Amino acid sequence: MSQFDSFVIKYRWIFVCLFLLPLTFLFETYNSLRNWFAFKFLSSPKKHADRVANIQRQIADWIADGRRQLLCTSRPGWTAMSLRIGRYKKSHRNIDIMHLKDVLEIDEQRRIARVEPMVTMGQLSRTLTPLGWTIPVVPELDDLTVGGLIMGCGVESSSHVYGLFHSTCTAFELVLADGSLIRATESENSDLFYSVPWSHGTLGFLVSAEIKIIPAKRYVKLHYEPVYTQEDMAKLFEKESRDMTKNEFVEALVFSQTEAVVMTGKMTDEPGKTKINAIGKFWKPWFYTHVQNFLKSGPGEECVPLRDYYHRHTRSIFWEVQHIISFGNHPLFRYTLGWAMPPKLAFLKAFQTKKIKELYEQHHVTQDMLVPIKTLADSIDVFHEEFNIYPLWACPMALPCPRGMVHAPRGDDNLYVDLGCYGVPESKTFHFRDSLRKVEAFVRKVKGFQMLYADSFLTRGEFYEMFDHALYNKVRSEFQCENAFPVVYDKVSRQARTH
Repeated sequence: MSQFDSFVIKYRWIFVCLFLLPLTFLFETYNSLRNWFAFKFLSSPKKHADRVANIQRQIADWIADGRRQLLCTSRPGWTAMSLRIGRYKKSHRNIDIMHLKDVLEIDEQRRIARVEPMVTMGQLSRTLTPLGWTIPVVPELDDLTVGGLIMGCGVESSSHVYGLFHSTCTAFELVLADGSLIRATESENSDLFYSVPWSHGTLGFLVSAEIKIIPAKRYVKLHYEPVYTQEDMAKLFEKESRDMTKNEFVEALVFSQTEAVVMTGKMTDEPGKTKINAIGKFWKPWFYTHVQNFLKSGPGEECVPLRDYYHRHTRSIFWEVQHIISFGNHPLFRYTLGWAMPPKLAFLKAFQTKKIKELYEQHHVTQDMLVPIKTLADSIDVFHEEFNIYPLWACPMALPCPRGMVHAPRGDDNLYVDLGCYGVPESKTFHFRDSLRKVEAFVRKVKGFQMLYADSFLTRGEFYEMFDHALYNKVRSEFQCENAFPVVYDKVSRQARTH
């Protein structure tokens, strides 16, 4: 590595602070004003039909050109959550969907929010919360999009009650390979409805979704319970995850093989004598560091404003920002530049140098594995052996539906846990490919699932073993997708993405 490359990697915080943070602030300010105007003056619903017609025209042009390429969206790879950019974009016909980014309707009588696929979680929570509503599952990072969470996967600390993000959706509207517009619900085109989640845009172009909304309250009363053995952690986490009446929210941050903090919460309008902690304020400590303090102080309870709770991991991007701005949680930095945090993930990817990409390639892990909750302790041991990265994020979820690509085996317990691993591995035996292959083998053995935004070294056979393709293949045949869209594996496997 040259001296220049070493300098760029060591001091990239200078570029981030002086360039990317101001750029992020300007972009987010513009975007917020634009989204508010579009929703306030109802310009988006009026334009939605025109936007859909534009996609249909693009597909008609593709058909007229002889269907010579497979189809994909034009969304630039650097704007997606995956660290890798799909090389298939260069060989496929790109269909422009980037204009589908608005909240179309909030129907309080039907308790439905109708949105376009590029709407983000931050945008949706900012729209709904002032109206007294929320969606049941709000994946925590602001930039996660509705389309990505449906076509891929979305989980949050309320998923033990409501399931994954797509389980809270009641209807999908798609443009198919022949250019037709179709609506899919549990009762209308139900095979397509259950096949869309995890399909990664290989059945059609999602142009809108209807999501359930539920009444929102002002706060989440959050209880922090530190545990000091792995056995106690696994038992407490499972116990709280199964108590859906008491706990609307459950998650844990695992700080070592033996130490963790299990958090449980419930919405409330009346904090009573419980301390209010607005953790979303820019001068507040990063959330995971706040949680870690309870290992020393013992159990605690506080009321967190609802939207602050939903996006509690956004400012530090869980704990990833510490690898970019190591002093980012220092009080001086928080009070002076905390208002501009975090740097936008898309900009971080767009301005990566070749050496930084190689650094992430060999010395950084970003993975979410969904495993049966009974295997949580064993899963932590495997993650420790192969990665040794802490904290780990543990989030419970129900997988109740027996249809689609991802579901619990029939007759098995449908309570799973997402174990999220993000950071620089400390394991002395770590090797990027070999270590990940061992973790993938363990997840397959326990009948778990790998989130597909991340690197996957699964072979095609292993992929088909992990994910149920029966209904998906039937739908692809019914809607003539074979010569229009790639299969999921050819979009998400390591071979399909650039380095």
